[in-house]
Amino acid sequence: MPAELIRDPLGTVVSLPGHEPFSLDLSDLPNLLLAADLVEGLAGSVHPNGPLTKPSSVRSFESSLRRMVRDFTKDGFTGSAADLTRAALISYWLRSHYLVEYRTRQMLRALETGRPVLTEPVRQMVFGVNFTRPAPHRPLAAYQPAEWQRLVAACRDDIRLHWGRHQEMTALAEAGRDPAHAGWSDQNGAWLMARLGPASAEAVASHVGLTRSAFEKRYGGIRHLRSALFPSNLQAAPYLLLMGAWTGIVPDGLAGIGLGDIQWSGRQAMLLNYTKGRTAEESLVLSPRASALLHQWLQHSALLRRHAPSELRDRVWIATNSQVRICPTYAGDWVLRRWVANHGLSGENGEPLSIDRRRLRTTFIAQRGQRQWSLRATIDPNHSPQVEGDHYLEPATPAQRAVVEEIISDAQADLLRRATAPAVVDEATTAAALPDEVQRLGLGGEALAELMSGQRDVFTAACSDLLAGLHGPKGKPCPARPWVCLLCPLAVFAPRHLPNLLRLKGYFARQFRAMPREQFAVVFAPYAHRLSSQILPRFPEPAVTAAQGEVRDRDDELPLRAEELTQGGAGR
Repeated sequence: MPAELIRDPLGTVVSLPGHEPFSLDLSDLPNLLLAADLVEGLAGSVHPNGPLTKPSSVRSFESSLRRMVRDFTKDGFTGSAADLTRAALISYWLRSHYLVEYRTRQMLRALETGRPVLTEPVRQMVFGVNFTRPAPHRPLAAYQPAEWQRLVAACRDDIRLHWGRHQEMTALAEAGRDPAHAGWSDQNGAWLMARLGPASAEAVASHVGLTRSAFEKRYGGIRHLRSALFPSNLQAAPYLLLMGAWTGIVPDGLAGIGLGDIQWSGRQAMLLNYTKGRTAEESLVLSPRASALLHQWLQHSALLRRHAPSELRDRVWIATNSQVRICPTYAGDWVLRRWVANHGLSGENGEPLSIDRRRLRTTFIAQRGQRQWSLRATIDPNHSPQVEGDHYLEPATPAQRAVVEEIISDAQADLLRRATAPAVVDEATTAAALPDEVQRLGLGGEALAELMSGQRDVFTAACSDLLAGLHGPKGKPCPARPWVCLLCPLAVFAPRHLPNLLRLKGYFARQFRAMPREQFAVVFAPYAHRLSSQILPRFPEPAVTAAQGEVRDRDDELPLRAEELTQGGAGR
């Protein structure tokens, strides 16, 4: 059973997936008849029978349950749920917060579903629509660039500090001996702590045959040893913050990761599976820096994991709490506020920086949108472009609808232009193919003569209309880079362009060797494919071979900008 009702004393024991069982004691409430019915409804609302999947959610329902019982008792109500009236519930819900009404409705619905006790008028109202509505919610704002930089820098500095201390103390422990025989020192103390785990001062003092007070008076404390060997919640906080900042994974998704959810997908990248509460299981290929950070945390917590109980050993995020016990890592408000205070972090307003881990995802998405070329208008920075397009993008006015339709029309026309076969002319095919190309391009006799004589040549091809505005302002010379002509429907390729086409082919080969494959696929692959598969094969092999002799395979043969030069072709 996910939740078991206990009537004497009144309470419940809750078992949620991935969490330790816990109990709630409600025997102190004034009206135990109503409380017992609501506790039964609370038990029926726990996953998988209801929506409650987290201990925090169950405790929030407990709080609303207590409030309802006490408020009804103040109003003179002494009966059970079967004695509730529509007037009493309406009066209570209208003066209550939205969440109080939602939670108490849910408990009454679960009670009625499992054991019908409500009168028919009350039952119809309980399963009806809420009287109150949630307050308007403003989307979480991304952190300001300066705040973000300070937060990331503080995380990296803190991680570097604690990781260095951990490595030093681990090496010290390997060279130590049992302090019960060899005497107490930091080296021998580290040796003992590595074998005992995050032990208390009493346990360490007992091992060396002293009381705690005598041990601390003679040798001092062991907190510095324990802190260096076993990460605490404060030491785990920067790891969690930086993982959220570098991956965009929601806080509950990070907290629930197990060792079995991590798979290596290369030398520097990990495939991480996690659960997002509102969707389901998701997976993400981590960047090299996020993979390195997660790998370092696994090393940092490896010694602690050896001493963890079996139910925690497979969790990625474990730490020691203030009671020196091993527990799931907790990064709640008080931990983050203390961490911020320790590092003196401040926001743009000069106040201590307020850290909301959900805003890490918001900032991650906002920065990702800035790194990639995008013209999308931000509806909510917490949504990805796909989510906004699927659920929120709807033209509201005729003018907006016209703009969207024009964008769609332009995109479709661009796809059709790219699908058009390139115009390649030579002595063998000109007579048969040129009339069709002239009609497609809409050229007159004078323009055709200029095109064939080379007067309209650009670097890669002959352009039938340099002022058409396909890649820039209409009426202005085309600003496109040389390789863009390979996909342009206005380009005409003749044998005299073969040397430059082969120079571009060599340039693509150098870029393929220098760039990551994913980046090359986005930037140059469409042009390289068109050149190799549709343009060069249309020319006779002797002409291609003859043109190859004019190519030196160097960057200075092409009109490139400084940032477009390749290391392999820089021989000048």
